[in-house]
Amino acid sequence: MTGASSGIGRQIAIGLARQYGSHGSAGRETAAANLVIHFRKNQRGAEETAAAVESLGATTRLIQADICQAEQRRRLLEESWDFLGPPTTWVNNAGADVLTGEFRNESFAEKLRRLIETDVLATIDLSRQVIRRWISDFSSGDSKPDAADALPVQPPSMTFIGWDQAPLGMEGDAGQMFGPVKAAVMAFANSVAQEVGPNIRVNTVAPGWIKTAWGETTDSYWDGRARRQSLMNRWGTPEDVARAVCFVADPDNTFCSGQTIQVNGGWSRTHPR
Repeated sequence: MTGASSGIGRQIAIGLARQYGSHGSAGRETAAANLVIHFRKNQRGAEETAAAVESLGATTRLIQADICQAEQRRRLLEESWDFLGPPTTWVNNAGADVLTGEFRNESFAEKLRRLIETDVLATIDLSRQVIRRWISDFSSGDSKPDAADALPVQPPSMTFIGWDQAPLGMEGDAGQMFGPVKAAVMAFANSVAQEVGPNIRVNTVAPGWIKTAWGETTDSYWDGRARRQSLMNRWGTPEDVARAVCFVADPDNTFCSGQTIQVNGGWSRTHPR
């Protein structure tokens, strides 16, 4: 679980801990969850996430890593495998916060550069490393990795976080930053899903207007727009996103791959911007 120290990432971690520690869809009892809580700088937030997850019976390991650094990406993968063995689920949630974090006052060009480096380049490289490691695990026996008896009964799941408006675009600086960045993430996820099935499932969750730190402090225009553009007439919550991630990541959900799940309350076409 990358980027799990606050907001959407924290709620995904909590949701996964609850799901993996409960009955599966076939009524079987699953083992308590083991989760890696990744963070870059917010150690206190990561510790709060870990405490919430552990209250549900899960075991956690906190791993600090700047995924923009190649060596730290490799270390994150190695430490994750050391703790978990081959993970059942990998969620790519980490991204540069250019709206409310330390980069909020930087220029458009600098914000775009940080988003591309973190959300696109680093995420793609880390994901490819994870996939190679999974495939290596499948290949470690006597059978070939594409043989039927070598496939995992419940293929591991990788989930990406996209953006519901990326395919069609949105006006303004935010649209011109997040549109191309998240479109690239979504395109990569769709492409890699074609490559790794049926050994690995790959899906994207694409949030719409979600009330995280930026939504809590925004002005009346954006508050009204977020509400009007949803058929449910409200902002989404991090918990709403977490439910979608838990759905696609569910080990029993073995027929779900190559999908993009929009979490926007239903896009309303009846209201102006």
